Amino acid sequence: MSEGLTLDDLSGPLLALRLLALDFGHLPAPTVSISPIFPDRLELSLHSGLPGFEAWREALGIAPQDVDFHVQCDGRTRVLRSTAAYACVELELIGYGDVAVPVAVEAGAA
Repeated sequence: MSEGLTLDDLSGPLLALRLLALDFGHLPAPTVSISPIFPDRLELSLHSGLPGFEAWREALGIAPQDVDFHVQCDGRTRVLRSTAAYACVELELIGYGDVAVPVAVEAGAA
């Protein structure tokens, strides 16, 4: 798991974040997560609606059909999620947005 990892072991996602800041500094600021549990993953999540997610998706060249969609929080929150390779790491892009009219969520769905 993450025992014995050093900050150096997270250099892949840290480098990817640096490159994203250089290339896409004009895009909406996401919440950034780098974890020793997944040392080769960089997560970008956008919590202020889906337009920010779409801007990042387009900039990263992620095709619309490569985006997963689901609803959570009793049908009140839309979630878009996709992964892509970027600078030798797995980049996970997540967007959260309100649902205008809550939808029924099936039992057992996330």
